[in-house]
Amino acid sequence: MENTKTSVILCLALFLVFSSASAFDIVKLLEKQSELSSFTNYLKETKLGDEINKRSTITVLAVDNGGMSSISGKSQDVIKKILSAHVVLDYFDQKKLTSLAGSSKESTLTTMLQSSGQAKDQQGFIIVGKSDGEIAFGSAVKGAKLNAKLVKAVVSQPYNISVLQISNAIEIPDISAASSPAGSPKSSASSASSPSSKSSSDAPSPSDDSAPSQSPKSSKAPSPSDDVSSPPVSGDATPSSSPSSDGPTGSSSSAPSPSAASRAEMAFGTGVVIMGLASLLVA
Repeated sequence: MENTKTSVILCLALFLVFSSASAFDIVKLLEKQSELSSFTNYLKETKLGDEINKRSTITVLAVDNGGMSSISGKSQDVIKKILSAHVVLDYFDQKKLTSLAGSSKESTLTTMLQSSGQAKDQQGFIIVGKSDGEIAFGSAVKGAKLNAKLVKAVVSQPYNISVLQISNAIEIPDISAASSPAGSPKSSASSASSPSSKSSSDAPSPSDDSAPSQSPKSSKAPSPSDDVSSPPVSGDATPSSSPSSDGPTGSSSSAPSPSAASRAEMAFGTGVVIMGLASLLVA
């Protein structure tokens, strides 16, 4: 009987450990790293830290205070995009990364910027390879260089989160203008609507004698406005609504649900442990 009780207690304890193993807080993991204080503060200010915590498998490429000076003057929106490109959607500790970079070919990694749906072209991907014999990172955008080198491993929780320090921020070409195309259809649409309003306002003004001659013009007036307004919508919307960005965007917007579910599972697991221990004490 005693052996049975001991086995049950051990099983419940292991269940509790594994149910909370994937939980982490990136800000708490980094708050003791004084050289990464600027990077940590931006994670808090942009709320990117909260989004990172909702993930179960992640690698963060952290930049020290000196390296962060290159992006410190930018807007919060741009800073969040840049930092999102430093969060890889997979687990890479130093050993795994060394093995990956040791191959003859450079490897492409997917980042949180890609999953946000705000990336343009290849901005949501980074390249890892060798530069001067060292592991280095760079943007996957054509023409970008491997400008950031691996410095050291900072902290890790195996297969859940790994934080690696790199020499400086990865340069993402045109990152400040990544969201600008989204506003262009509105401006073009508004400008397109003005000719139609003018043509409609001009239609009633002519006299009755000129009415027959004006009717062809009024019938032709809608067609130019249609031709002007439709191309910007279809042309500009295609890049921003590509299949690769639509899928992740939906998943990121629904991210709180998995987080809430995981918390509920942890609470349930804790409750099971408490009830199990209570039943043993009663027995």
